[in-house]
Amino acid sequence: MDESWVNSAERIGADLHLELSGPGGRRAALIRALREAVRDGRLTPGTRLPAYRSLAADLGVARNTVADAYAELVAEGWLTARQGSGTRVAERAKPLRPAVEARRRASPRARGPRHDLRQGTPDASAFPRAEWLTSYRRALQQAPNEVFGPGDPAGRVELREALTEYLARARGVRTEPGRIVVCSGFAHALRLLFGQGGGGALSGPLAVEAYGLGFHRELLDTAEVRTVPLPLDERGARTDLLGRERAVLLTPAHQFPTGGPLDPARRAAVVGWARARGAVILEDDYDGEFRYDRKPVGAVQGLDPERVIYLGSVSKSLSPALRLGWMVLPERYVDGVLAAKGEREAWASVPDQLALADFLSRGSYDRHVRRMRQRYRARRDRLVAALATHAPHVRVTGVAAGLHAVLGLPPGTERSTVKAAAWQGVALDGLAEFRHPATDMAAHDGLVVGYATPSEHAYGAAVEALCGILPPDDGPPDDAPGSTRTGT
Repeated sequence: MDESWVNSAERIGADLHLELSGPGGRRAALIRALREAVRDGRLTPGTRLPAYRSLAADLGVARNTVADAYAELVAEGWLTARQGSGTRVAERAKPLRPAVEARRRASPRARGPRHDLRQGTPDASAFPRAEWLTSYRRALQQAPNEVFGPGDPAGRVELREALTEYLARARGVRTEPGRIVVCSGFAHALRLLFGQGGGGALSGPLAVEAYGLGFHRELLDTAEVRTVPLPLDERGARTDLLGRERAVLLTPAHQFPTGGPLDPARRAAVVGWARARGAVILEDDYDGEFRYDRKPVGAVQGLDPERVIYLGSVSKSLSPALRLGWMVLPERYVDGVLAAKGEREAWASVPDQLALADFLSRGSYDRHVRRMRQRYRARRDRLVAALATHAPHVRVTGVAAGLHAVLGLPPGTERSTVKAAAWQGVALDGLAEFRHPATDMAAHDGLVVGYATPSEHAYGAAVEALCGILPPDDGPPDDAPGSTRTGT
């Protein structure tokens, strides 16, 4: 930061928001406003106040009015004034807690869970701060001036070029920079594709997997898109049941949340369906990088880039806080998506885009993913081993890839187990939460347990707490939908 700016700011003093009202004229109103600002803590001890001339100009009062108010408050002990140091809030002036603060302390706010085993987020403590900062600095140093103007709605070309290379190498995606549109994540991509009230590049009806994120279904409902649930079995989504839908949304690398990849024959069949119907496949590759006990499963997009919209983000691999994702589009959809996005980039930070481009190009992203793959696999193994010891009747599925496991429970025990977990401070999700309300697929009791969110030092205690809330063995465990034995 420019030192001259700091010195200038110090001489001027802090900006103040003061409302002058009440009886007694402007001087009395200013004194009351300053006292109240000190009382409620908006002006903390040691804060330097604006110079007379600056505050007078801000408030539209005479300079002498400010000088008289300061002098009165210095005499009362609220402020101090020293030559060369300006006027400051006195160190001994302690803010008085307002009634709201007192009530809050009397009734402490409910704290978060002691053990967070919810699916969907990576270990925040593992974010590669040093490597990201290096890429961020390098990106800013090399950035042309245009970076700090209105952004291209397609996204920075540097990032789109880096994604083209990475996705081809790591996920088997066939594309070029002109067919990639940067967005802020999967939900943003859905909004751009379907719009509001059918105003997007796509329209329904849309086939979806019978188990998936309720948030995505709600988003589609808001866009007036009718969703048709596809049942699941041990080979993934029943794509053979697709009919007259205009599109299908799949998680083929690792079905969410039940686990397991889409069977190769069904991958080919759904592409054939899209070609025959003139339909399109939406491929949600939400955690495709994290596989443990199987060979990598490439993207369906590689089978037919003109029939598949490939959707990805850094939410699982790096952090959801970055708000960076991408769409790899068939050529016919590019203009429509860009029109929906608008003339300027309003969602994804351009400096963050440049930092991610550098992070990808220099191999930092690959190294981070490999590190996290090893860490999450070790956590997965600890979870499976603990359950085998303490709850052998609980069947664990869907753990060959991803950041979560599905625990099959005895029939009728899911709701009580989730409630018991909440009482014990364990945050997790019941399988029923992800079930499409219109599916006629048989329901199964289970838990969706994320093993990525806790930090390393907290993970052992979280697994122990989980084992403590599981129901006892009252018979054969229920199978999770679409799953097979541990390792699928």
